[in-house]
Amino acid sequence: MHSAPAPRRIAFLLFDGVKTLDYVGPAEVFVEANQAVRGYDVVLLSPDGHDVMTSLGTTVSVHGAADDAGDFDTVIVPGSEMPPHEFARGPLTDAAAALATRARRVVSICSGAFVLAEIGALDGKRATTHWKFAPELQRRYPRVRVEPDAIFVRDGGVSTSAGVAAGIDLALALVEDDHGADVSRQVAQLLLVYLQRSGGQSQYSVPLRARAQAASIVRRATDLVDADPARAWNVPELAGLVAVSSRHLTRLFREEIGQSPTEYVTGVRFDLARVHLEAGANVTESAAQAGYGSAEALRRAFIARLGISPSQYQRRFRSALPAVRDRPAEGGFELAS
Repeated sequence: MHSAPAPRRIAFLLFDGVKTLDYVGPAEVFVEANQAVRGYDVVLLSPDGHDVMTSLGTTVSVHGAADDAGDFDTVIVPGSEMPPHEFARGPLTDAAAALATRARRVVSICSGAFVLAEIGALDGKRATTHWKFAPELQRRYPRVRVEPDAIFVRDGGVSTSAGVAAGIDLALALVEDDHGADVSRQVAQLLLVYLQRSGGQSQYSVPLRARAQAASIVRRATDLVDADPARAWNVPELAGLVAVSSRHLTRLFREEIGQSPTEYVTGVRFDLARVHLEAGANVTESAAQAGYGSAEALRRAFIARLGISPSQYQRRFRSALPAVRDRPAEGGFELAS
């Protein structure tokens, strides 16, 4: 008889002022995955083993101190609404550095990227953080290749995500890496209801899509589209790039993700336009950046899908945001020496 593999140990390194959703959201993804697989053992740590006070003013009991916690598959550092220079230092960075050397992969949520940057984990790597922190991250750590528009970025054994709910997107991607697309999709389906915004408003992050199995023909095709969604894709061209016929590719798409290649491209392009609108681009710019032939084409797409125009969508989206001034433009792990 073969015993089941031991659960992967996932450590969340908490600290006073930690943003609650930054760790609760991703932690729930791993816990939810345990309904499908015996996959994860989630551990809450603090630098000294003492309980921490979160951004909500609530006290969270941790399981222990970073130094005494042993080895981990994944170490996750959440962020905070505090200025990064107030928390990404001293005991927290020391604890993160120690944990990173004992983990297969290291992850940050939101401004937790400053902790990874401070310990050299992001040197020479691509990374992201919440858009309001991205300019400061690039300014303070010029060796980091900051991608301010990304929902999350994975570069080798290090992954970083944008603010709050983006940590859930990243956690789902990590679950897929560990246990496959079916488990990740099941978790997403179970948790999505908790991400839906009231009043019919869209989520801030790009909606989760059904994903093809890793290493499949469909996954190769969707990866090509995801890498360049504004390109004028057509089915024969896409089929040629993955070396199958158009008919065969269409059949595989319907079997694996329940839609045709054209429907997939249309959906990705629409999501990209939404992201640009949410980031403050005007309708014409959003249409061009997402591969629509004109602003009118984008308007027709929004009316058909959402029943409102792109401009109405943008106003509705912004009404949910706090007022912001000076918004910016758009294997094992080893510490850098």
